[in-house]
Amino acid sequence: MIASLQMYKRPELMKAHARFWSLINQNLMELGINAPRELNQDKEVMAVWTDPDLVLSQTCGMPYRKFLHEKVNLVGTPIYDLGNCLPGYYYSCIVVRKNEIGNDLSDLSHKQFAFNEEISQSGYAAPLVHAAKKGLHLLNRVKSGSHRDSAKMIADGKADFGALDALSWKLIQEHDAFASELRVLEVTKPVTPGLPYITSLKHDSALVFTAIETAICNLSKYDQNALCIKGILKIPVSDYLEVPDF
Repeated sequence: MIASLQMYKRPELMKAHARFWSLINQNLMELGINAPRELNQDKEVMAVWTDPDLVLSQTCGMPYRKFLHEKVNLVGTPIYDLGNCLPGYYYSCIVVRKNEIGNDLSDLSHKQFAFNEEISQSGYAAPLVHAAKKGLHLLNRVKSGSHRDSAKMIADGKADFGALDALSWKLIQEHDAFASELRVLEVTKPVTPGLPYITSLKHDSALVFTAIETAICNLSKYDQNALCIKGILKIPVSDYLEVPDF
């Protein structure tokens, strides 16, 4: 059995994630679901998501829509502290250097676009769809490997712009000094369902939902703030499947 929460993994949040999982683990055990004592934060994510013994993980909307929705049970979607954004939903921030003279994506579409992964909703699909609605095509692309790495490449002048999911950008602003060299040019529209929690087909998703919901309520205010988590809700599978592809 395996559990993994890697989507917003950062060294600064390692202990908070461990305490969050400890509460979830305790709740799962009380509900009759065996769970590993510790999170596995190193296994390749697609291998985690497709593991038949998966107890809990968090995936991205695009791989869920394209590859996973028939292979896992959807548990629920965390509600993150993203200001006035619809609970459970999110958007991408198009980020540039502060001294970038462009004020619209059309000013940058020919420049180098940094993205984290081809299977990322926020870093790849959302900005390409957003650009296409403006009649733009982001063809000059460079893969970074993570949202943080995309931001760092832009700050270092190794790329001109990129798309970061709203929570990743919030965490970068909080923890990375280079964020002061960046600004948000615009945000993607419309908002889309956030990164969902999933479990294997053999587990009762309602019980896993209850375990997470109770854990969030019992999480310290310090850890709630560190993880920017406020709750969990159920978004229908159909809402994820209806998100447009580029």
